[in-house]
Amino acid sequence: MAPIIVAKGLTKVFDGLVAVDHIDFEVEEQECFGFLGPNGAGKTSTMRMIFCNSPITAGELTIASMPCKTHSAQIKALIGVVPQENNLDPDLTVLENLIVYARYFDIPERTARARAREALDLFHLLERQTSRIDQLSGGMKRRLLVARALINEPRVLILDEPTTGLDPQARHLVWQKLRYLKARGATMVLTTHYMDEAAQLCDRLVIMDGGKILTTGGPQELVAKYAGREVMELRLAGADRKLAITKLSNLDVRLEEIDDVLYVFAKDGVNLRGLTEYLSLDLKSLVYRPATLEDVFLRLAGRGLRE
Repeated sequence: MAPIIVAKGLTKVFDGLVAVDHIDFEVEEQECFGFLGPNGAGKTSTMRMIFCNSPITAGELTIASMPCKTHSAQIKALIGVVPQENNLDPDLTVLENLIVYARYFDIPERTARARAREALDLFHLLERQTSRIDQLSGGMKRRLLVARALINEPRVLILDEPTTGLDPQARHLVWQKLRYLKARGATMVLTTHYMDEAAQLCDRLVIMDGGKILTTGGPQELVAKYAGREVMELRLAGADRKLAITKLSNLDVRLEEIDDVLYVFAKDGVNLRGLTEYLSLDLKSLVYRPATLEDVFLRLAGRGLRE
């Protein structure tokens, strides 16, 4: 099966600033493909080109074998978009928001009404169909945005920070429904700052920074490659800290010092739990945990704050 999205040398320049810098990637049909990166990495610029909301500066981008440069109307018809910002119409009810949105796709009203009720029921919003938007909680509004994106029965669902601001219960509900949609055949393209969300939903992902793709792979594949199996966090003072670094530097581990914490990343065959006696130090705090996608992200994109 051919990839549904193919980018080759994809580039976006704004007023001389290169936001997306000659990137290549492919998205397979019925997979969830993620874009991770710090603010300004080029994720949203890439997404906007995928759903034909921003023209391509250079390179090639095809959706369902159609070039975005020449087939934007046809591509928009098969894509559903969950934007980062809330752009629901406050003058309409919940149900009306979906029915009016369906007009952009020339969907007959009877069909639109049936699809709208189905989508609202899927996201536990059917009982709020007559409510105004300002009567909804933040979590309800985010779920409504996802429901609205389904009105044209899209082949590709674009999810730009879909669970921003949601409490844990609402986030898990959205994850559950997205998995359900994927099982029904939807292809998803996701950006998120939640590393656990990417690990839960993505089959593959890229990590971007400075408009470039730093790495591509499955979540667990990238964790194994860049962070190993396990992480030990040590909080040490003064001479003990220096001694621990000296001892650990002789072993097959990777060290990172962040503020008062020394992070020790295990490589293949290294048992971190066996290092405690080897260090023979007075530890203020010692934590063992599995390596995560967040460790990969911070290693590749850095820990500096981005505005």
